[in-house]
Amino acid sequence: MNRFVRKASEILELPREVVSQVPKITITAFDEVVIENFRGILEYEDFFVRISTYIGNVNINGFNLKLNQMNEDDILVKGKIESINLETNS
Repeated sequence: MNRFVRKASEILELPREVVSQVPKITITAFDEVVIENFRGILEYEDFFVRISTYIGNVNINGFNLKLNQMNEDDILVKGKIESINLETNS
């Protein structure tokens, strides 16, 4: 993020994920995960979902996992979520 955009976002108090491609992960209870700023789906099974973001991968393990909603920026995974792993791009 260049200096002008960073300064403008500070002045306007915009969240970091809005002005950059940093993912935002929201977990609701043990049955819902929303990932904002994702790039694509790498693997999809009913027990494992692997999602690519601009800074790494998000691995979701569980049962009866389903991709309920998806648009160009956000994805919603529902099911019985047991664990979430983060892998950074190195």
